[in-house]
Amino acid sequence: METIFGNLQGLKSSQLKQLQRLYHQRIPGDRITTPDFSQRLAAISTEVNQPVCAYINRRGQVIRVGVGTPRQTQIPPLELPRYGAERLSGIRCIATHLKPEPPNESALTAMALQRLDALVVLNITGTGFTRRGGGATGYVKEAYLAHLIPQESRTLITSPAALKVEQSQIQSPSWNISPPLDLDDLAEQDLVDLVENLEAEFQREFIAQEVDADHDRVLIVGLMTSEITPLQFQDTLVELARLVDTAGGDVLQTIQQKRSRIHPQTVVGEGKVQEIALTAQTLGVNLVVFDRDLSPSQVRNLEMQIGIRVVDRTEVILDIFAQRAQSRAGKLQVELAQLEYMQPRLAGRGRTMSRLGGGIGTRGPGETKLETERRAIGQRISRLQKEVTQLQAHRSRLRQRRQHQEVPSVALVGYTNAGKSTLLNALTNAEVYTADQLFATLDPTTRRLVIPHGQTDEHQEILITDTVGFIHELPASLMDAFRATLEEVTEADALLHLVDLSHPAWLRHIRSVREILAQMPITPGPALVIFNKIDQANSETLALAREEFPLAVFISASQRLGLETLRQRLAQLIQYAVDCG
Repeated sequence: METIFGNLQGLKSSQLKQLQRLYHQRIPGDRITTPDFSQRLAAISTEVNQPVCAYINRRGQVIRVGVGTPRQTQIPPLELPRYGAERLSGIRCIATHLKPEPPNESALTAMALQRLDALVVLNITGTGFTRRGGGATGYVKEAYLAHLIPQESRTLITSPAALKVEQSQIQSPSWNISPPLDLDDLAEQDLVDLVENLEAEFQREFIAQEVDADHDRVLIVGLMTSEITPLQFQDTLVELARLVDTAGGDVLQTIQQKRSRIHPQTVVGEGKVQEIALTAQTLGVNLVVFDRDLSPSQVRNLEMQIGIRVVDRTEVILDIFAQRAQSRAGKLQVELAQLEYMQPRLAGRGRTMSRLGGGIGTRGPGETKLETERRAIGQRISRLQKEVTQLQAHRSRLRQRRQHQEVPSVALVGYTNAGKSTLLNALTNAEVYTADQLFATLDPTTRRLVIPHGQTDEHQEILITDTVGFIHELPASLMDAFRATLEEVTEADALLHLVDLSHPAWLRHIRSVREILAQMPITPGPALVIFNKIDQANSETLALAREEFPLAVFISASQRLGLETLRQRLAQLIQYAVDCG
C-alpha cells in the first residue's frame, strides 16, 4: 500500500483510497502536470477540505502524496536524491491551496530546501463537477508556477572574513513566480527545457564560485546563552573559524542565535534549524559545524532535518590532531582520543546498524552490528590505553635518567598558536615546524639550552620541551588520551607560560591555560609568564599587560626581541625551582 503523509485525522477510508490512487497516475516526461491530474488533485483536496501535495519525479511517477502544505509535507533531506549546489533534486511538487493567492513564503522556502525542479500551486474553487466518464473538472480557479533561479551575486566567503559579514548582506534564495495561469497554459510548459536551462545556469554559477572540491564548504553555527558575554561569544566564533580553516575547510557563512538555554533536541530552535538548512542549500554547504559539543541524539536530529553532515567543535579539533600527529606516540594518542569520542556516538547510526545476516559465522545469539562495532572499539580502546600506559612508563624512565644526571627541565606551555615552537627555535636553533595555525605542532620536542647559572653566572645546561598547545575547553577525551604528553608539563622543574599579546582574547587565554594546569593530577612547578608578539601589540595592550603582570617578560620570538632578558629570568626561575624542590 502506498503511504500517505501529513495530517490524516478525520479522513474516511474512501478518501484515503482516492489519495492512494494518485500513485498510479503517470505524467508525460516533458510536462510539469496535466489538466486531468491537476483537477483530480484539486477534487480530492476539496473533498477533504485540506491542502494536498503530490511529488513527482522526472519520469512522471508520483513518489509521495501528502495531506497538508508544501512545508508540512516536504520530503526529509536524507530521503532526497543526492545533489549539489549546481543541480536540482529531480522532483517537482503539485500543491493545492484553499485561498486564491500566489505561493506564500513558507511554500517557496520548502521548495528551496528541497531544491525542487518546480512548485505548482493550484488555487481551488471549492466547487466543481464530475465529467461524464468519471473525470473531475472545474475545481481549479488558477495556477502558479514557481522555480528557483541562480543568484549571480552570490560569491564564496572564506574564513575568517565570513565572521565579519552582516546577516543582511547574505542573499536569501531567489525564485521566480509566474502570473496566474489556467491549466491549459500550465500544461504547455516544457519541464525538460525548464530544468535543463536552470541547471545550466546553476552549473555556471557554481563554477564561478571556484570552490575547491578538496575542501569542505562549511557553515558555522554559534549559540549565545546567558552564561557568556557577547565579546566571549565572538572570540569563540573567530577561534572556531580558525580551527575549521586549520582543518582544511572553507567557512562560507556564520549563523548566530541567542537563547536563554540550549534546545535539548537540536541546540537551536526549529526556525533556526530551517534557516540553517536553507542557507546550506543556497550556498552549497556540505558541512555544518557547531560551536559547542553535541550529544549523539542532537547530531542525529540535526542531520535528519538539515540533510548534510553535522559536527561539533571537539570533532574539528580531533581532525586537526589526526592531521598533525607525526610520531608513533602522537598517532597512538590521537586514535585513542577519537575512539573514546566515537564510542558513545555509535547509537542511532541508521540502517547500517541493522542485524547481521544469517551466513556462516554470523549465526548465533543475534548480536547486532552496533554491538559488534561497540565491542570491537572497546577492545581497541583497552589495547591503546595499555600502550599509552607503557608510553608513560617509558617517558618516566627517560625523565628519571635526566633527573639522575641532575639536568633541570623546563616545559613551554601556552594557548595554541602563542608561538611556543618559534620560541624554541629561537632559543635553541632547533628546526621545529612553525606556522600561523592552531595546533601547528602536536608532538612534544625536547632540546638542550645553555643559560647562565642563577648564582655563579657560569654556563649550565637545561632541557626545554615544547608541548602541545592548549585551547579553551580542551576536550576531555584529548586530556585523557594525551596524559603521557601532558606529564612532560607536570614533571618539569618549571614552566614558561607563553602568551600571544597580539590576540584580542589574551587575558581569556591565560585563564584557560591556568584552568587546564589546575586539572593536572600533579601540581606543576613554578611558572614564568612570557608575553610574545609584542611587535604586533598596541601600546594600550602593552601597558595593561605590564600593569597586570609586573613580573612577566616581554619578547618577540620571531623578531628575537628580549631573548637575553628571558635567558636571565629563566636562570633565576630554574634556581628558584631547584632550591624549592
